[in-house]
Amino acid sequence: MMPPPAEWAPHRAVWIGFPSHRELWLDDLAPARAEVAAFACAVHADGRGEPVLLVAADREAADAARDAAPFARVVVQPFGDIWLRDTGPILLSALEGRAFGFNGWGGKYDLAGDEDIGERLAAGEGIAARRCRWVLEGGAIDGDGTGLVVTTQQCLLNPNRNPSLSRDDIEARLADDLGFERVLWLGEGLVNDHTDGHVDNLARFVAPNRLALPVAQENDPNWRVYQDARLRAEAAGVEVAAIPSPGRVLRDEQIVPASYMNFYIGNAAVVVPLYGAANDEAAVAAIGALFPDRAAVGLRADHILTGGGSFHCISQQVPA
Repeated sequence: MMPPPAEWAPHRAVWIGFPSHRELWLDDLAPARAEVAAFACAVHADGRGEPVLLVAADREAADAARDAAPFARVVVQPFGDIWLRDTGPILLSALEGRAFGFNGWGGKYDLAGDEDIGERLAAGEGIAARRCRWVLEGGAIDGDGTGLVVTTQQCLLNPNRNPSLSRDDIEARLADDLGFERVLWLGEGLVNDHTDGHVDNLARFVAPNRLALPVAQENDPNWRVYQDARLRAEAAGVEVAAIPSPGRVLRDEQIVPASYMNFYIGNAAVVVPLYGAANDEAAVAAIGALFPDRAAVGLRADHILTGGGSFHCISQQVPA
């Protein structure tokens, strides 16, 4: 079995979740919708990128999505929240994918519709998504297209996901269900990340066997995490590309898991979340240098982050 294409491979389209539930987003609903629309616009790139499928949970949200992003096709499907990287299908090709069990990131958020949104989205695009009988969120893994996948022990070995599966069992299922032949195990994820350490907020493949990792700033709450990840990657023979970290980012005096690593690689642009941190411009430049054939676009994602993630978390690409 061939593994999923790397994210930099051509896309037929992309699903992007559109904030739909006022009771979840409260005062952040309208600004989060604006940030999602700006992200969708950058990915679409005036038709030079990929078609955007904005996924709305109800009619009101669908109308708002059409007003905010008239270039997009709006798909109405009930869901719990917008984190389609985790709840959507993982696609092996334009015609075949996998849908996994989802338990609200280890039982933290049980929201109706999230348990089968992946299968419904795939069916709507004529994609056969076979159900795999174990829990796996898409943001917990990242592949380089050659059969190498990176993840964290904190998430995939967490007993709140698959308590009966050992590390060897997880590796076997990644091979059988998704075609991954080699696993790079990192340790912990970011501080206060409610996903229990999703790797797409920590480390991302940017080329075969080349992994982008943050470099800690002064007073960075994640400096030990970054240091450990780099040592593990280098010990496994993986090349590391250094990207500045946003450092300590606070909301209501609490550390939030802000990360430039939650960028999305589209056909025409690589879109980087920004937080008003000192390294925002440097991070866009560093990530852009890794993708010279794409425009590097930095966009604020403060309000999306109130829900716990950013641009990569709310998107799921459909391979060409």
